[in-house]
Amino acid sequence: MMNKTVVIDIVGLSTAVIGEHTPFLKAYIARKNLNIIEPLLPAVTTAVQSAYLTGKYPVENGIVGNGWYDRIDSEVKFWKQSNKLVNGDKIWDKAKKADASFTSSMMFWWYNMYSTADYSVTPRPNYLADGRKMPDCYSHPAALRDELQEKLGQFPLFQFWGPGANIKSSKWIADASMYTDDLHNPTLTLIYLPHLDYCLQKFGPYESKIAKELGEIDALLEELVTFYEKKEARIILLSEYGIAPVSNPIHLNRLFREHNLLQIRVERGLELLDPGASKAFVVADHQIAHVYINDPSVTEQVKALLKTVPGIELVLDREGQSAHHINHERAGELVLVAAENSWFTYYFWLDDAKAPDYARVVDIHKKPGYDPVEMFMTSKARAGYKLLRKKAGLRYVMDVIPLDATLIKGSHGRINVPEKYKPVLITNDKVLQDHIAPVDIFDIIWQHLTKA
Repeated sequence: MMNKTVVIDIVGLSTAVIGEHTPFLKAYIARKNLNIIEPLLPAVTTAVQSAYLTGKYPVENGIVGNGWYDRIDSEVKFWKQSNKLVNGDKIWDKAKKADASFTSSMMFWWYNMYSTADYSVTPRPNYLADGRKMPDCYSHPAALRDELQEKLGQFPLFQFWGPGANIKSSKWIADASMYTDDLHNPTLTLIYLPHLDYCLQKFGPYESKIAKELGEIDALLEELVTFYEKKEARIILLSEYGIAPVSNPIHLNRLFREHNLLQIRVERGLELLDPGASKAFVVADHQIAHVYINDPSVTEQVKALLKTVPGIELVLDREGQSAHHINHERAGELVLVAAENSWFTYYFWLDDAKAPDYARVVDIHKKPGYDPVEMFMTSKARAGYKLLRKKAGLRYVMDVIPLDATLIKGSHGRINVPEKYKPVLITNDKVLQDHIAPVDIFDIIWQHLTKA
């Protein structure tokens, strides 16, 4: 029989933010072992989690970012949820083959839906016919969702992402994980705590500016660790990436548009990017960008254009992508890595008055790229007015997101970062190597499950 093990993913955790405001974590590390994980390219949530859980790089598991361009549908697709997108056996598949009594619980790790895990929960709002988005989650088995929300209240979707993101979502996930553990006692539990991701991108990795948030996640970690220690579980704390300071947003789609590479459609006076009709365009994902080239004749023009852009550290063609284990068919013809202090936006409009309607709302699926500015709000008064319309049963659009990318002070995705901004691994057992490859996390979890 395998050892009971829990893996707690504290998003954005690095040594840069472990200190006086995280007293529990600091004391815990003093009794355990802390190792640095070398960042994956790309160092973004879905790619890193997939590498951890398959032991394979993106070139094999296919997860080249939080989203990519689907060349068949000619659409940019972000934050899809089917686990079938991830190629290869997962850690729980291997464990189940070795021990028929093994069970697993996947609590909010990404690509959660339709996996072979025994128990799983993930964000999944209800999209109603009148356009409203209602907080909810999805679970397997389906009855687990109802039981959790009856016990803990409705999953706080609007505190999971967006201007209202706060500790409530991580607390709900932690409580749901412990409740599921009491119900089913899974052998392996994977817990995702997103709390630090919000403040670190908004304010940067400065302890003085995020002291409250650091204290909140520290207290939640103490609660989880205490719970699982009483269950005699082997505990792994880790992160997917650290977040480094940035102040230079790069608007590559605007540049491509100025050089007649982008195709724009105008609907109701607003502009939309038409990726399928564009000669070349960019899918931005934090400090990584995929350049998709539909017209091979502009390839050299695109490469020459990129050389003129300050803030780009790497331009990887297929050969360069191979060296970084990201040369998969889902990747762009070129993969860009931002230089220190820079990150990539998805913005393609040249006049804010013509920005698409989704630009000013929280909509992680319609935007053809990642938008961290969704964590900010133009005006609390405007948001309050919109909520009043909602409560009155009137139609409304929660268009409260600003269009100012300079608001963002922290980002991630690149690999050449100072050690203090790299992800961390905290375990009871000593890991021999000082720096750990992201695909090695699979074997480390396996050792916790199987080692006597």
